[in-house]
Amino acid sequence: MTGRSIAEAFSSRASRGQAALVPYVTAGYPGLDDTGAVLDALADAGGDVLELGIPFSDPLADGPTIQRSSFESLENGTTVARVLQALRDFRGRRDTPVVLFTYLNPVLRYGFKAFLADAVDAGAQGLLLTDLPTGADPDLEEAVPDAGLDLIRLVAPTTAVERIGTVATGGGGFVYYISRTGVTGERQELSSSLADEVANVRSVVDLPVAAGFGIATPDQAAQVAGLADGVVVGSGVIKALGSGGVDGARDFIASLRRGMDGD
Repeated sequence: MTGRSIAEAFSSRASRGQAALVPYVTAGYPGLDDTGAVLDALADAGGDVLELGIPFSDPLADGPTIQRSSFESLENGTTVARVLQALRDFRGRRDTPVVLFTYLNPVLRYGFKAFLADAVDAGAQGLLLTDLPTGADPDLEEAVPDAGLDLIRLVAPTTAVERIGTVATGGGGFVYYISRTGVTGERQELSSSLADEVANVRSVVDLPVAAGFGIATPDQAAQVAGLADGVVVGSGVIKALGSGGVDGARDFIASLRRGMDGD
């Protein structure tokens, strides 16, 4: 089965006046063989684009919840090759677009060109490398879209408005707007300036804007859905998996989807 493009997923929701839901999960968590079932559950519950995390031993950008899931996943025996195989199996069942989310080190150890080729073969639509900022290595950055993957760019509240366009250079799929500074993790309240911040990104970037970092409840998801083109949620999914397994994650994402759609 061929996966849908990320653009198609966002466009489909936008045509209905809705925002896309982008859940994150760490591959190999809670168990080595759970990845496929978790991806199925997130897609079935209303996830439009799935972020599949390849664990890394030094995940500096992640908060304690996702860090813990990464460490447990590595202890379970998760490897890049296993993650790609899980994606390949998922692609045989679902066409939901998948963004591989990781750090540069595991990809370089695998072999950058080999990783890109194998990721496309496995059915990925996008790649997000948290520690490859724009301009850090133009050859690597250009290789991602050349291979057929959307390179997902990150924009932060600390990014000056005049630099947003530069930061998003070479990006595709959507722009991931980090709505809070610091590491990932749930927050009690959303940023009061989020509407203006998203508007600033939209003013200079011709891609959907998905906001994340801290979304934990249906009400928060609904607020963000009213401001951005997509809602990214990660730590909340990992917490739901840890406490309620696959069913817990499915129920959590379904609750966010209902909140976003006003059901």
